[in-house]
Amino acid sequence: MSKPSEYQLYQAAVVKLDEIADGVFVLSFQKQFSFVAGQVLAITVDMEDAPRLYSIASGVQEKEVRVLFNVVPFGKLTTQMANLKHGDQIFVSKPFGKFVGSAEAAYWIAAGTGVAPFASMFYSGLSYNKMLIHGGRTLNSFYFNDDFRKSLGEKYVRCCSQENGKGVYEGRLIAYLKSIQKLPSTHKYYLCGSAEMVVETRDILIQKGIPFDQIVAEIYF
Repeated sequence: MSKPSEYQLYQAAVVKLDEIADGVFVLSFQKQFSFVAGQVLAITVDMEDAPRLYSIASGVQEKEVRVLFNVVPFGKLTTQMANLKHGDQIFVSKPFGKFVGSAEAAYWIAAGTGVAPFASMFYSGLSYNKMLIHGGRTLNSFYFNDDFRKSLGEKYVRCCSQENGKGVYEGRLIAYLKSIQKLPSTHKYYLCGSAEMVVETRDILIQKGIPFDQIVAEIYF
């Protein structure tokens, strides 16, 4: 029986599953193939079910692959993934995609779990000339927060729309970007989030004089 997928899938063993916030998990599994920071892969638990795409959130030199996901209400795959145990088998594709990091100076702009590809870039050693701006609804939605804060310091900005916290911008990511007087036009701007977030952010950047070809976007479903 042919699988309902355009991707060639390979078996991988689950190493561990950590719930890092309510309904939000980091799944670690055996590394099958090398990848470039920022790429995605397709995952499914049952070969009869079509896989979904997830950004890799681990560094290129690590022995395991990590993906960040949240459980979607009534979502079959994410519910299955949230119940995986050490040693369980999943099915993954080879990594692919062109939303990849580089050594160029850049702004990383993410909403919610859209921070995953930037985590991969960060853990791959590409953060030294980057600024990370992350938007979330609550204070526990800033995933990998401890590592980002320790390494990036003031170059890591958290924008929280529903809660207040020390060192956190009170308001949406969009509002924070609008408040910035001037942005460097020579930097690249990586955007990862919902279609609405990407479109709004891109419009703001263009209004602030950022060339269109300096903006790279990935829509996170």
